Amino acid sequence: MTRFAFDIHATDGKARTGTIRMMRGDIRTPAFMPVGTAATVKAMKMEDVRASGADIILGNTYHLMLRPGAERVARLGGLHKFGGWDRPILTDSGGYQVMSLSELRKITEEGVTFASHLDGSRHLLSPERSMEIQRLLGSDIVMCFDECPRADQPRDVIAKSMEMSMRWARRSRDAFNAGGEHAERSALFGIQQGALDERLRKDSADALTDIGFDGYAIGGLAVGEGQEAMFATLEFAPQQLPADRPRYLMGVGKPDDLVGAVERGVDMFDCVLPTRSGRNGQGFTWNGPVNMRNARHAEDTGPLDERCPCPTCTKYSRAYLHHLHKSGEMLGAMLLTEHNLWFYQQLMAGMRAAIAEGRFTGFAADFRRDYLAR
Repeated sequence: MTRFAFDIHATDGKARTGTIRMMRGDIRTPAFMPVGTAATVKAMKMEDVRASGADIILGNTYHLMLRPGAERVARLGGLHKFGGWDRPILTDSGGYQVMSLSELRKITEEGVTFASHLDGSRHLLSPERSMEIQRLLGSDIVMCFDECPRADQPRDVIAKSMEMSMRWARRSRDAFNAGGEHAERSALFGIQQGALDERLRKDSADALTDIGFDGYAIGGLAVGEGQEAMFATLEFAPQQLPADRPRYLMGVGKPDDLVGAVERGVDMFDCVLPTRSGRNGQGFTWNGPVNMRNARHAEDTGPLDERCPCPTCTKYSRAYLHHLHKSGEMLGAMLLTEHNLWFYQQLMAGMRAAIAEGRFTGFAADFRRDYLAR
């Protein structure tokens, strides 16, 4: 059985399509990972997540360490058994959530001391503890522990943070390697930092490459800098990372973000947007996002998206979805979430096919023409 391998099947410009091979299954790239924050992709059963086309999901270290607790998940057989997903799971390091959710936190070289947003209890999250939690969860792709500063911080603050994250990356690598059987069947990804600065990004990439990882994430984007700044950074950041390893853009994003990032050489994505939007009445279609609470849908007997083969679009009308969301019925959130996950996976499949057939430029242009028309 292959612990971890990445095969690039075709390229078209900077865009790549390939396969990540792991013990729990193959991951087709470009890949979108639905977010299963607390051992669940919200409003979905795991078999329905798989039916949408997902090869891998994401679990959240911060939330799972606080509830139900990593040690409890381990006692219950690990995250795969606990949540009913038998394919690869990537777990984030917890660092971003500590920075964004915890009001009371203190960052030192050792790690981050923070107060739980649930009950105020105090915790220390360090590179070593993050690796331990991800090991207890049974993660297939483990993420290094890092700090993610806002892009609008002064350059010297971002540089200092990046350099500490690189020291934490070395400690994460050492702690992961000490994980015995788990390290023998799982993978570890490093996380490039440096905000929007090309020189800092290069220094970070060089440090990570020197340590050596199975894959490399681009962190510190999609944190408020806007699409134009993100794309400008992606003009250079992916190419600073090893070409023979997967490149993962964390926390992204909108459908047009995904297309633009694949154009610039990114292979993997995750985002809460399709599930969160589904709960809030927004559906993604090939002709742009649609607000199902809008009164114009009240008597529309057509499907949400005529081009979509998902169970929601083949069985239910816009009028019914409008009714469910206006009535506050939980089925509305379930059906729209299912559609959104299908849409995202269809978008990824469309990009994979277009890259393989050497027509990605045309695919991207056609997508933007239709999706951004309104």
